[in-house]
Amino acid sequence: MKKKITVILSLVGILGTTAAVGAEDFVEKVTGYLQKDVKIVVNGQDSKLTPVYIDGKAYLPVRDAATQLGYTVNYDEANKEIELDEAEVADLMRATGSIVSVQTKDDGNTRIELLGSTWVILNVDKSTVIKSLDGKTLTAADLKAGTEIDAGFGPAMAMSYPGQAHAVNINVHADRLVKEDTIKEVKHTDDGWQVQLDNLVLNGGKETRVMTSQGESVKWEDLKAGTKVTAYYGPIETKSLPPQSPVFLLVVQSPVIGTPKMSPEAAQEYRNLAWAQVKEQASHITTKQDEAIVQIVSSNEVGVLPSTDEQKKLLADVQAAKGNVLTVTYNTDQDELLGPLTVVFDFNTKAFIGFNIRK
Repeated sequence: MKKKITVILSLVGILGTTAAVGAEDFVEKVTGYLQKDVKIVVNGQDSKLTPVYIDGKAYLPVRDAATQLGYTVNYDEANKEIELDEAEVADLMRATGSIVSVQTKDDGNTRIELLGSTWVILNVDKSTVIKSLDGKTLTAADLKAGTEIDAGFGPAMAMSYPGQAHAVNINVHADRLVKEDTIKEVKHTDDGWQVQLDNLVLNGGKETRVMTSQGESVKWEDLKAGTKVTAYYGPIETKSLPPQSPVFLLVVQSPVIGTPKMSPEAAQEYRNLAWAQVKEQASHITTKQDEAIVQIVSSNEVGVLPSTDEQKKLLADVQAAKGNVLTVTYNTDQDELLGPLTVVFDFNTKAFIGFNIRK
C-alpha cells in the first residue's frame, strides 16, 4: 500500500536556510541547538541524523528524515506543498523451522539451509537484521545447525530446488540439540508419539515436524525401527535413564516406505491449480503465484474445512485410507488477523478439498 503525506507551507521561503526579509507575519526567527549526543535509530539502525532542539522539542530535516523512513520528498512550488510519498514496500515471504546447515561463503556472507514450514536456502549478509526474542542484536556467527528461527526473506527468490533468497530479517527462538541416530522403537502414546534412539527418548506432539531432508512431510506411522534420522530437540532433558526430551524437528535421512515424492514440475502444477481457487482473493495475496509453498501432509494433520458434501466425503475417504493431501500456502495482507491462506488437494487425484481454517 502506498501512502502520501502533504505538508502545506505558508511561504515558499520557509524551504530556505534563512528567514525571508519582511515576512514577519509568516516567518519567525528561532534559535536551536544541534544535539550531537542524541542518536536517531530507524529499524534498529543508527540513521546518522542529528536533531535540532528548539524550545525543548526535537526537529529533523524533512528530506533526510523522510529518506530514512522510506519516503521520497517532492516539492510543489505552485501550491507551496511538500509531498512525502511512501515507497512501495516489497512483501516478504516468511518461514519458520530449524537451521540444518550453515556455510560461510567466500565473500564473507553466510548461507543457511532452513527446514520447517518450507525448505529454503537463505543468504545472510550485513544488511540482514538478526535478533533474539528479547530484542538483543545478534550476528550470523550466532546461527548454527539446530538454531530454531523465523525468517523474512525475498521478495525475489531463485527458482532453484530448493528456492534461494536473501534473508531480510531473522528472529532466533532457541538453540536445539542435534542428534543423528537410528530409531530403535516408535510408540504411539496418549500425548502423541515417542521415539527411542540410543540412550535418548524423544517425545513428539502437534508442534513436531517429521519430514525428509527435502521438506516432504512424513507420517509418524511410517517411522520404523532402523530408520536413520536427525533429531532437533531440547535443549532441556530429564535426568531419567535414558533421558527424555521434546523433539521439534525429526528429519528422516533414510528412505521411508510410503513417503511420496514430488518433483518441481509437479509442485508448479499444484500452484497453478491452487491459483484458480484463490484468484478472487488475489487483491489480498502477497505471495507471487509461482512462489507459493507446496507441501505433502498427512490428511490427519490438516485443519481443512470442506464446503460441499462431495468435498467432505473425499476428505473422509482420504483420512480413512490414512492418505496424504497436498497444501499450497499463500501469505496475505490479513495474516496478522487471520493467518495465511492454504489450499488443500487430494494428493492422488488432485481434487480440491477446501481451505485450511484460518485463525
